[in-house]
Amino acid sequence: MDSSVKSFNPNKHLKEQFVSNLTGSSMLELFVLSTMLPVVVLIRRSIGSVPTDTTSKKNDNPVVNSKKWKGYFTTMTLDFLFLVLPVLLLSTVLAEWTYINAIFVMLLLVFCIAAQRFGSSVFQEDGIRSLRSNISSYRVLMMLVTCLCILAVDFKIFPRRYAKTETYGTSLMDLGVGSFVLANSLVSQQARGISRMKLRNVLQSTSPLIFLGFARLVFTAGVDYQVHVGEYGVHWNFFFTLAAVAILTSIINVPTNYCGILGSFILIGYQVCLLHGLNVYLLSDKRGTDIISQNKEGIFSIFGYWGLYLIGVQLGSYLFFGDCSNTILRTNKWARIRVWILFLLFWLLTLLLDNHVEKVSRRTCNLAYVTWILALNLQVLAVVMLSDYIPGHNISKLEEAFNRNLLGSFLLANVLTGLVNLSVDTLFVSSVQALAILLLYAFVLSVAIGFADFYGIKLKFW
Repeated sequence: MDSSVKSFNPNKHLKEQFVSNLTGSSMLELFVLSTMLPVVVLIRRSIGSVPTDTTSKKNDNPVVNSKKWKGYFTTMTLDFLFLVLPVLLLSTVLAEWTYINAIFVMLLLVFCIAAQRFGSSVFQEDGIRSLRSNISSYRVLMMLVTCLCILAVDFKIFPRRYAKTETYGTSLMDLGVGSFVLANSLVSQQARGISRMKLRNVLQSTSPLIFLGFARLVFTAGVDYQVHVGEYGVHWNFFFTLAAVAILTSIINVPTNYCGILGSFILIGYQVCLLHGLNVYLLSDKRGTDIISQNKEGIFSIFGYWGLYLIGVQLGSYLFFGDCSNTILRTNKWARIRVWILFLLFWLLTLLLDNHVEKVSRRTCNLAYVTWILALNLQVLAVVMLSDYIPGHNISKLEEAFNRNLLGSFLLANVLTGLVNLSVDTLFVSSVQALAILLLYAFVLSVAIGFADFYGIKLKFW
């Protein structure tokens, strides 16, 4: 029986070693990369798109629906070529020339803007709609990078410095979980001032996440799938963390205006505990037999992610919805100035904490990690907000599709990643084969999300 299970994933231990004991990249490189990726979004917006009519998605006429789907698919394909493909290439085969790539991408943006302004009159959306589309673009970009990286990391074509760090350090993949938590908090019901649900309703809404957590646990054990235990622990995973943060936020029910204060106190208190020995315990390879010791990283890091979520709620309320917290968005110009100031301040705070308190650690989700997540995410959003200066800055169809199904796209990406890993020996394929697989994976993911959006299918728990 044991041999039959192992046959699903014969190189499990090699794959685990391939993503273990890594130290990450420099903050400067990640700063440049995090500037370059949203610039790709601006370039896509400056190019324009093919008009498509997808308003009546449930039309009974198969011929009309077929024509609409063809036009929609054509637009999605263009979005894939100008948005997804560059992001994939910049984080894999072109990663060795990050700084040169940045110069080229910036020049390309300038050229596109100049050509657009010379060739046509400037079109500006109103500020409210612009802010909404910019928030969507930021959320989609962070999710897109995460979805591409979770499979790319298993291939040698993906730079090891971009893979998750073992203890301390910063990398591209270290952004994933923190960015997902922050992206949700910025536009959450709490940030919008909507009365929060009772604990019973929260448990109902998070039960699918808990189910997914256990489903992932059963699947990985059933097929002997590779799991880096040092990431969350033996049994813990990302879905349990999301559910725990939602439940804690419901139990400790504070007004939106005080979420930032509570989040700061939680993070500072947690950081004090880390400095007084908790970090040694969490980063040690030694584990006891009890459930807490087996999953120490996942359980204790909840405090860091919870603090991050609460600060995100406060920032979302202040930056996007106003001090009175309502469903009407501020103007893009008002928010852009403050986002730029905040991202620079959080970068300064990150450097101070990293040098004088404790190095950034995704594994423990310490204070420096939280400020780093805030700095990079606000940086991406700040760059996207420059779209006001780009003629005809419409959000692409692909971005709209991903934005309506962020969690669904992440779930599908995880399923496809698992299927690829069980079907292909990712460690021993050539660079050309790896790139082909990643392109096919990204295209299938994009088409599936586009198909779901076209037919109005939406998956949302939280």
